[in-house]
Amino acid sequence: MLAVSRTPVREAFARLQERGLLETSSGGMAVAKLGRPQVMELYAVRARLEGAAASFAAENASAAEVASLRHAAALFDSQQKTALEAARANTMFHEAVYEAAHNSYLMRMLEDLNDSLALLPDTTFSVPGRKEAARAEHRAIIEAIENRDPSLAEAAARSHIANALDGRLKMLFSAGALAQSAAVKSTSE
Repeated sequence: MLAVSRTPVREAFARLQERGLLETSSGGMAVAKLGRPQVMELYAVRARLEGAAASFAAENASAAEVASLRHAAALFDSQQKTALEAARANTMFHEAVYEAAHNSYLMRMLEDLNDSLALLPDTTFSVPGRKEAARAEHRAIIEAIENRDPSLAEAAARSHIANALDGRLKMLFSAGALAQSAAVKSTSE
């Protein structure tokens, strides 16, 4: 279908498995599923890396990059029709922070981390109140970056991710999610 030999496909699958994005299953390979421990680990690393990116951005961002952050935040503020639109605008905001950090190694780590985040279902912006809270969190990050306060920028970014984790845990462990998990478990036993 892709007009490529099996070797590059096998190599690609091996890389994806090595990165934790694919796992072996009874039917072959499947997209990896993250349980609570993996979600906690993922968000713990995300908080540190996003905090570092904001800290570096406070040290290195140009006036144009601060303007870009403001533009991305304004786009996020205007994208409130669906949770998916908010998630896309949020990604643009975070990418603007990464670029303003001027650290290619950190950017690569964050890109890898964001690949793992893509394994999670839905977006935390489907949690009531999360979009509104994120608006204020974005403003706090921008303000700290604009004021050239690395410590405050890091704290604001880490707080933003901690609040995203709270939203994620609400999604994963709400009554509906637990009922769905129990139904899947009972059919697999």
